[in-house]
Amino acid sequence: MKTAQDVVIRPLVTEKSTRLMEMGKYSFVVSRDANKIDIKNAVEQLFGVKVKAVNTLRIKGKPRRVGIHRGYRPSWKKAIVTLQEGSKRIEIFE
Repeated sequence: MKTAQDVVIRPLVTEKSTRLMEMGKYSFVVSRDANKIDIKNAVEQLFGVKVKAVNTLRIKGKPRRVGIHRGYRPSWKKAIVTLQEGSKRIEIFE
């Protein structure tokens, strides 16, 4: 079984994610084989908050090239976690 640190890799801080924080939604880069239940349990365990909903997206790697060599950026998975109304904020983003 995976630990919470294996499921949630790192927080995702972008312009869009900072706007979503005002509505109680936080973005994370998560393991590609993690499901919504694993993500919910990991966030609740790591940050001590109550999760209302989890939305996930699979981001496909973009093609890149360096000189004549072609390749792809790695594919990854993003999770947008919505907290319950009475739950506290996650301090790692502040």
